[in-house]
Amino acid sequence: MKMTGAQIFCESLKREGVDVIFGLPGGAVLPVYDALYDYVQRQELRHVLVRQEAAAGHAAEAYARVTGKVGVCLVTSGPACTNLVTALADAQIDSMPIVAFTGQVPTHLIGNDAFQEADNVGICRPCTKHNYLVKDVKELASIIKEAFYVARSGRPGPVHVDLPKDILLKQTEFAYPDKVFLRSYNPTVEGHPGQIKKAAQAILKAKKPILYVGGGVINADAAPELRELAELTQIPVTMTLMGIGAFPGDHPLNLGMLGMHGAWYTNMAVISTDLLIAVGSRFDDRVTGKLDAWCPEAEVIHIDIDPSSIAKNFHVEIPIVGDAKHVVARLNRELRQLDDGSWKESRDAWWQQIRAWKAQHPLSYEWSDAIIKPQHVIQEASRQTASLDPIVATDVGQHQMWAGQYFIVNKPRHWVTSGGLGTMGYGLPAAMGAQVARPDKLVIALLGDGSFQMNMQELSTVVEERLPLKIALVNNRAHGMVRQWQELFYNRRFVGIDLSVCPDYVRLAEAFGILGLRAERPGEVTATWERALAHPGPVLIDFVVDPEEACFPMVPAGAAVRDMVLAKPMSERPEEAKARAAKLTGF
Repeated sequence: MKMTGAQIFCESLKREGVDVIFGLPGGAVLPVYDALYDYVQRQELRHVLVRQEAAAGHAAEAYARVTGKVGVCLVTSGPACTNLVTALADAQIDSMPIVAFTGQVPTHLIGNDAFQEADNVGICRPCTKHNYLVKDVKELASIIKEAFYVARSGRPGPVHVDLPKDILLKQTEFAYPDKVFLRSYNPTVEGHPGQIKKAAQAILKAKKPILYVGGGVINADAAPELRELAELTQIPVTMTLMGIGAFPGDHPLNLGMLGMHGAWYTNMAVISTDLLIAVGSRFDDRVTGKLDAWCPEAEVIHIDIDPSSIAKNFHVEIPIVGDAKHVVARLNRELRQLDDGSWKESRDAWWQQIRAWKAQHPLSYEWSDAIIKPQHVIQEASRQTASLDPIVATDVGQHQMWAGQYFIVNKPRHWVTSGGLGTMGYGLPAAMGAQVARPDKLVIALLGDGSFQMNMQELSTVVEERLPLKIALVNNRAHGMVRQWQELFYNRRFVGIDLSVCPDYVRLAEAFGILGLRAERPGEVTATWERALAHPGPVLIDFVVDPEEACFPMVPAGAAVRDMVLAKPMSERPEEAKARAAKLTGF
């Protein structure tokens, strides 16, 4: 059967099981939208119209994160593609499987500076796992098949397909391939048996082991195997920001988030370990701090699907290349065969030490009766929604770190955040993508006021798609994390952080047809969350919080984890800080 390139595009997506496309139309992709009309009318494909192209990419990322499927976005040529690039870079560093389609000028105009022409392939190549420029309509179906395969296999990531307009209009016989064969691309799934046995022996011999878990465990759906490993060996579990949800937040073996804003006891346990078992994590600098002072006595096991990640940033004694689900399952079998129980006494002593550290410096903040503490907002949301297992999407900044510290996430694919790239403006479109993917779930968007202002136009999409998001602004009227760094490391020379000129967020919400709420006193936090959660539609809550609150513990950039700062240096008395906060917030 003959089809146009645009029809082949739609039919190929159907064959890949795609049910939703996040997109924004334009001239170069209008043939696709014309073909899409019929598929939308038949409810075979859903199109979610975003208001800015990066939002399409972030929504597709979140869709992929919460479903485990490949997310899809579609934008037009030129500036649409350049707007999308941030989302592609975000997906690349966080290993999110998406396929991004961009429009391109007709093939005979490529390189002629045609209207809305950009070198999409050249621009996207450094921030994608792979990309394609379709030059022949006969190749389109096989390229789409390859794109989905590459995006979801091995270390997942974004794949870009550039679609010249004339290719979309040409006709050819449609035949969708059953399989993909790429001679130079064969990800290793099964780990080496000898290395896995060696890892099991090291685990049973270790006196102070730690599991260091990243987002790769979630991507591999390896949470059940990870839990079995931890419980079988009674090893403490720490998670990166991307790994949150891979292990239950309320499990007694969970030590929470490690790294720059990890708890003091967590980081102490990590740097004191004699065996670090890294699973699906990449030794990011925000985790390790000064490398030569991190885990100085530890032997290191590193399990990762991507061989280029192993020993890239840190020495590794036992590398295992493979899919975390397969490798950890095999490791558990080895442990059961080799286990003689000799590790139990030393493991008890290890836990006593960790509990002592936790008692010495628990994760905490100073309460105020006068002004809302941001940690209180997040703790209350976590408490009130604990039985619902909500999906939590965050933006980037202080609120993101507090969410990582205080929101208890118990299941994989229930935590959506921008980890590696730290993309402000990510949270709202990501929450949209999560809610589209899981209409049955409560989705909470925890946003900073600075991040929200980068993509707040997407409230239109929220209303149009009837997404019942609960959007909480942790509003400190500043770029809070920048302010914290200028305060601690730049002698309080504050520049470029003041966001006191801002919309009335309640009236802004109402302008979009969304319920707007505000809480300005600590005593209002509980009731405001209760009212928001009881509302059936979308809600935007403006929580006016202490602008002076800083996120601790904190490891200064480039410093050793052992040098983490537990609280703000007392350069001023508490009453002075309180007076300044009152002056800034007006109450």
